[in-house]
Amino acid sequence: MALLGVRTLTLRYGGDAPLLDGVGFYVQRGERIGLLGRNGTGKSTLLKILSGDVKPDGGEVVLQAGTRVARLAQEVPRDLRGDVFDVVAGGLPELGSLLSDYHHWSSRLAQGDGSEADLARLEDVQHRLEGAGGWDLHRRVESTLSRLGLPAEGRFETLSGGMSRRVLLARTLLSEPDLLLLDEPTNHLDIPAIEWLEEMLRSFQGAILFVTHDRAFLRGLATRILEIDRGRIDDFPGDYPRYLERRQAQMEAELAQHDRFDKKLAQEEAWIRQGIKARRTRNEGRVRALEKLREERRARRVGKGQARFAIEGAERSGKRVIETEGLTFSWAGRPMVKGLSTTICRGDKVGLLGPNGSGKTTLLRLLLGELEPEAGTVEHGTRLEVAYFDQLREQLDEDQSVADSVANGADQVEVGGRRRHVISYLQDFLFPAAQVRSPVSSLSGGERNRLLLARQFTRPCNLLVMDEPTNDLDIETLELLEALLVEYEGTLLVVSHDRTFLDHVVTSTLVMEGDGRVGDYAGGYTDWLSQRPQAKTEAAPAA
Repeated sequence: MALLGVRTLTLRYGGDAPLLDGVGFYVQRGERIGLLGRNGTGKSTLLKILSGDVKPDGGEVVLQAGTRVARLAQEVPRDLRGDVFDVVAGGLPELGSLLSDYHHWSSRLAQGDGSEADLARLEDVQHRLEGAGGWDLHRRVESTLSRLGLPAEGRFETLSGGMSRRVLLARTLLSEPDLLLLDEPTNHLDIPAIEWLEEMLRSFQGAILFVTHDRAFLRGLATRILEIDRGRIDDFPGDYPRYLERRQAQMEAELAQHDRFDKKLAQEEAWIRQGIKARRTRNEGRVRALEKLREERRARRVGKGQARFAIEGAERSGKRVIETEGLTFSWAGRPMVKGLSTTICRGDKVGLLGPNGSGKTTLLRLLLGELEPEAGTVEHGTRLEVAYFDQLREQLDEDQSVADSVANGADQVEVGGRRRHVISYLQDFLFPAAQVRSPVSSLSGGERNRLLLARQFTRPCNLLVMDEPTNDLDIETLELLEALLVEYEGTLLVVSHDRTFLDHVVTSTLVMEGDGRVGDYAGGYTDWLSQRPQAKTEAAPAA
C-alpha cells in the first residue's frame, strides 16, 4: 500500500481557473520526489493540503495508518519563541522537553550560576534521558545545529528570516516523520550546508516530497518528478536529467497536437461561414462537432508564457573597473580579508563563494568602497554606475501596489532608452494586468523576487552587484536570468549558493577560504572544485 494517495484533488480561489483540477498521484516509502512548477501554480498550497493545513474543495488525501507527516513551510510562524535549542528539540514531541531541560540546566551549571537544587534536577533529567535512550537524540540535535550554523543559546524571535528558516529546517528534520514535506529547503543555506542536507536526505528512510529550484540539489536527490502545470499534475519517473528529456518530448508533442487541432478548427470555421447554399446543405452532425471543437478550445488552459528581462544599460565604464592591492580588513579582531590583490575588468562576471558568515558581503562592501580597509588599497575605474540587488536590504513596502513598487506612482518607466507603460513592463515579468494593482503583501516569494528584479532593471548600470538573486525563482525564470546575465555587457559581482547558476554565469570566483584568505580562481563552481588547494592535495597521492 502507498504511504500516501491523492485522489481527484480540486482547489479553486475565486473565479479564476482551478489551481488544482482533479489531480491524483501516490507516494511510496523511500521515494524522493521533486515537485516542480512555475511560481504561483500551487506547489506550496499542495504541500499544505497534504499536511492538513489547507482543506481542498474536492477530492481526498489518504494516508496509511500511523503515518507521521512533517512540513517545512516557507513562512516563519510569528508565535514561535524561545531558545534555538528548545525550538529545534520541540520537533521531538516525546523527548524534546527532556532534551531542553538537560541543555538548560547543564548550561547553567557550566556557567557557575547553578545551585545544589539545579544539580539534583540535572541528575534527574539525565536518568530519565538514559531510560528513554535520549542521548543519541541529544547528539543529533547538537550535530544538526552545528551543521546548519545555528546558535543553540540564541533567541529564535531575534533571528533574521533566513536563520529562522534554518531553525525550522533543523526542527523538521529531527521529528523523524514517515513523510517529509520540504518547501524550498536550500534557501538561505550556504553550499556546505546544502551538500550536508543532500547527503542526509539521501539516507532518510521515509518518503520526501520537496519543492526546490536548485537544479544541482534536484539532480543529486530526486528519484521522481511531479510537475504542476495549468491545474494538472504530470508524473515523470526517474531522475531530473531524465525528466528534462521527457518534458521536452512532451512539450513538442503537445505543440504538434495543438497545431493539428487549431488547423482543423480553422477549416471547420471557414466551412460554417460559407454562403447560403452551403448552409442549406450543411451536415448537422458536423455542426455539432464544430461546437464541440469550440468548447475544447475555450477549455484549453494556456501556460503563463515566458518572462522577458532587459537590463537598463549605462555608458561603458573604463576597462579597469576595480583593482585591489594588499586589501586587508578585520571585524571584532577576526580577519575577514587579508592581503587580497586582484583586478576586475569591464565585462568580468565574478562570483563570490564561501560559507555564511565568512565575509562575502563585507568583501563586496570593501570592493564598492562602502568600507574603509585597514590596509591596502581599492581603486575604481572611470564612469562607474552601480546597481545593487539585495533581497535582504532592498525591502518592499507591503502596502504598496505592484505597479507603484516599480514606478513610484507614475504610469511610465524608462527601460532601454525608451518609455514604457508600467503594466506592459510588468507583463514582461509575468505579472498579469489584473495583478499589478494588487498589494505587495499578496505576492508569493517567487513573485516578490521577480518584482525586485523588475525594479532593479529600471536603474541604469554598468556594474551590477547581486546578493542571492536566485532565491524563490522558478527554473524557467532562473534560466532566463542566466541568459540575460551572460549577455550583459557590463561587469557583474554576484553572491550565490546556487552551484548550477554559478557554473553557467560567472567567469571567475573569489572564494572565502578562512582566516582572511581569499582565493582567486578562473571559472565557476565546478572549476573551483578542481582548482582549490584541497583538490590538489588529494590529487598528489593519486598521481
